[in-house]
Amino acid sequence: MKRERGHKARMYPTPEQANALEAQGHAARTMWNLLHDWWTQVSENRRIDLKDADAAIRQSRKDIDWLAELPAQAAQAVLKTYVQAWRNCWDGRAGEPTFKARFRSRMAIDVPQGRDLGIRRVNRRWGVAKVPKIGMVRFRWTTDMPVGKHADAHNKVTGARLVREANGWHVVFRVRTEVKEPAPHTGPGVGIDRGVAKPLALSEGTFREHGPWLKAGEEEHLRRLERKFARQRRNHKPGHKTSNRLRRTYDQIAGARESQAARHRLAAQDHHRPGRDIRRGGGRTACDRQHGPIGPRNRGCPRHRRWPEGRAEPLHRR
Repeated sequence: MKRERGHKARMYPTPEQANALEAQGHAARTMWNLLHDWWTQVSENRRIDLKDADAAIRQSRKDIDWLAELPAQAAQAVLKTYVQAWRNCWDGRAGEPTFKARFRSRMAIDVPQGRDLGIRRVNRRWGVAKVPKIGMVRFRWTTDMPVGKHADAHNKVTGARLVREANGWHVVFRVRTEVKEPAPHTGPGVGIDRGVAKPLALSEGTFREHGPWLKAGEEEHLRRLERKFARQRRNHKPGHKTSNRLRRTYDQIAGARESQAARHRLAAQDHHRPGRDIRRGGGRTACDRQHGPIGPRNRGCPRHRRWPEGRAEPLHRR
């Protein structure tokens, strides 16, 4: 039985490769928008022929330079994806395709042929893949894939899709593997409940622990968490009342921060207008609230100093 799954990995392109990927992503988005405008302008009784659309895409890549930055197979994949989106809409699985805005849409570049990727594992944590018109790009190797000598007619990578996320570029590999047919269940039906202390609880009264479905990394991570839990010390006993000491302390801290923020807001209002907000500030101006009250060692705001009567304010101070 064939099983197709996607595996997502983080890519680390160089600055030049990232700029080229951005250009290809915008070209693919523009290609989608042009197809969408063409499709929505024609009548519903006369849909666009795929051959005409493919010929228009080929001609546009010849006439427009920045559309030619998108590889030919990626441009054809945009057409297939757009037509499939309408089929999903007609079958009730999704809504109608819409216009892809520049800042609200996620850029994506399709590499439909897996043989063009040339995936190769460099070391334990890194791998490289060949992107058309970009070159070899590094990505984070997080799981084993059927590449190189491990690939055959039934186990291989059939393609990939480059996606621009908020934290950078990612590659989603389409992995096809051959698995055994599940054996038919001849026993009675049983209910399964998932839990924390026990992963699986069956209705017949038995439990199932973490076992064959855990990967090597997940099993090691679970083991570290169990060791950490065993070393931790529990101060609060089950069934006893919780202490309010920390809650009162946190409330005091929040009140102090709120009052401090209010004082800063008052001090920032019209710093050089000493006559404003005097009533709300308790008879003090904004300058006095920020620089403190006038005293023997404090002359207040540098722009509104109060000098004793009969003494002129110096014009230049060194």
